[in-house]
Amino acid sequence: MRKWLQKQRAKSQLRRAFQAAGLYVTYRSGERELKVFPKIHSVINDSDRIEYAFTLVNGMDPKEVLKKEYVFQQVFGQHVQLEGDYKRFTLTIYHRGLPNELSYSFEKIKPHLEGLALPIICGMDRYGRYIAYDAIQEPHLLIAGESGSGKSTQLRSILTTLIQYYDESKLNIYCADLKMSEFHIFKRCRQVKAVCTTPGQLKRTLWFIQAEMNRRSRMLHEKEVAHINDLPESARPPIILVCIDELVVVKDEKDIMDTLVQLVAIGRALNIIVILSMQRPSHDILDTKIRANLTVRMGFRAADLSNAKIIGTPGAEKISIEQRGRFLLKREGLVELQAPFLSLERAQKILEAYKVADRGNVLQAGLEMTNPQDHVSEEMILGVLDDADQT
Repeated sequence: MRKWLQKQRAKSQLRRAFQAAGLYVTYRSGERELKVFPKIHSVINDSDRIEYAFTLVNGMDPKEVLKKEYVFQQVFGQHVQLEGDYKRFTLTIYHRGLPNELSYSFEKIKPHLEGLALPIICGMDRYGRYIAYDAIQEPHLLIAGESGSGKSTQLRSILTTLIQYYDESKLNIYCADLKMSEFHIFKRCRQVKAVCTTPGQLKRTLWFIQAEMNRRSRMLHEKEVAHINDLPESARPPIILVCIDELVVVKDEKDIMDTLVQLVAIGRALNIIVILSMQRPSHDILDTKIRANLTVRMGFRAADLSNAKIIGTPGAEKISIEQRGRFLLKREGLVELQAPFLSLERAQKILEAYKVADRGNVLQAGLEMTNPQDHVSEEMILGVLDDADQT
């Protein structure tokens, strides 16, 4: 009886929201005016949330429901989520909200990475749970958002976490910092094999990775297996992570874009994974061949709905400028998360323990590479780190 009464009260509150939002159809019966509200199919009330499922009356415009989301917030509080299509909708009211700021803590994150081949930490959901996923199983990631939205901090926490989690025998990272503002803190980390700051450096790095991709493909063919992980563990080469910040800088570099298309198309089977980061992705920056293979998206605050849709996270345009670090994660569905906040200064202190003193005489070696068919060693590729090369 008590549960039945709770459901009736919850239904009454939703009908009040429908009334306030003007979400009803009016009929006249003689002199009487009748209001028909959307039909409430179910109410789930548990310790974390109340979830309503309802359908619209024929003739109601579903766009009006989404436009009136602010009314549901006024009635139920700000922690609401409204999802639906042309007729059926789900309204979820969470009893607790996301944290306004989430301090980075590797100790708290680490247990959630166990068992994942290439763990990507995302953030915390509204239930207080850390969310991470395996980039080998869900390859290639796009991180996008306006300046100041928390995009760069997220990239910093992902890479810093991986460097603490894996040594260089398991993971090699190749970074491109084309605005020369973010990745300098990763120089000399054992796992980080290149930090490119010019298109020329990135081009040569990708030539090396393409040559390694060809080598791994031949290995699979010779061993008659479909994935690098099907090889004995002792025979597996390290995972390669390619991380490019602000791809827009090289969008007109055909060689670079063509190689990226290959990496995202066949990299998963070879344990070669790509993370792309940018402020405002557009159709002319993100080729459809690349975009189709970016399995996971993180949409921080977007300029508008059009931009949010290109990212693949409609709703990111609603994130407030005050909600730094808030983003929508798209995997199978969309979920709102708060990213860990890791300052530049704190990241530098953490990374000091993972750095080598000097790479000295290998810095020039990679500068003479001309094409991906050349025999290129891992040490040679370190030549792209030479800041004197500005081509």
